[in-house]
Amino acid sequence: MRRVRLIIITGLSGSGKTTAARALEDEGFFVVDNLPLTLLPEFLKLHARSGEGESNVAVVADVRNKSYLEGYREILEQVRSAGHVVDIYFFDAADDVLIRRYSETRRRHPLSQKEGVTESIRQERSLLAGIMDLSTEIIDSSWLTPHQLRAKVVHMVGGESKGIPLAVLVQSFGYRYGIPPGSDLVMDVRFIPNPHFVPELRPQTGLSPSVRDFVLGQQACREFLDRFKPLLDYLLPCYHKEGKSNLTISIGCTGGRHRSVAIAEHLRYAIQGDNLIIEGLHRDVAKE
Repeated sequence: MRRVRLIIITGLSGSGKTTAARALEDEGFFVVDNLPLTLLPEFLKLHARSGEGESNVAVVADVRNKSYLEGYREILEQVRSAGHVVDIYFFDAADDVLIRRYSETRRRHPLSQKEGVTESIRQERSLLAGIMDLSTEIIDSSWLTPHQLRAKVVHMVGGESKGIPLAVLVQSFGYRYGIPPGSDLVMDVRFIPNPHFVPELRPQTGLSPSVRDFVLGQQACREFLDRFKPLLDYLLPCYHKEGKSNLTISIGCTGGRHRSVAIAEHLRYAIQGDNLIIEGLHRDVAKE
């Protein structure tokens, strides 16, 4: 039976446990949310038998599950006696920060009291005091952004600080049909001469070599790309550093069949960089 590296994520509600769980999942941990600790020994037995070598598991346990507050010392001792390596990451934050977070998200505290969120936080601190004393790490997220918290957790488990890649979607569209929802960067290329008015090019699309050469051969297009490509080279690493995981670049022309398609297709292959995943989409290319 293989040894399991177990991290128990616990702490105050609203202190960043979900962010931590997602960070560990990105680092290859098998993550289970809100697992009753009474089921933990049997769960680890089943998981440990599923393969060979070491395995990384993270369990989120907090006051949402009342059984978590009963018998946790005995359960942890049982898990460690089975040969598993156990760390407890306790997440905390200042009361005023927790109150503000609940106000911003409009979520209900799991220990909601008639007296309000402040009393719920006080009661939760009291219930978790014993578990906090057993913690391997105590992380105060009061002044950390989600990206900073994620990076801290990844560093603590010895993972790569680069995080998950930035997925970039470069799509073309026609203004005639509206700007695509979810666009992060929108560029209007209707200033470039339109192949639609060239009879032999009108039936074709920006995916054809003749239309592509016509569009990319225009001086206005070349000057645009000479300015826009360096801007993307600067912006994309900045977005990735800030923790953004998805970015949509939308290039629009009148009908979404010629200019925007040729330029989006060109950018799709021109954009390069570490930790980037580039995809392409031509939303309106088949429309008349």
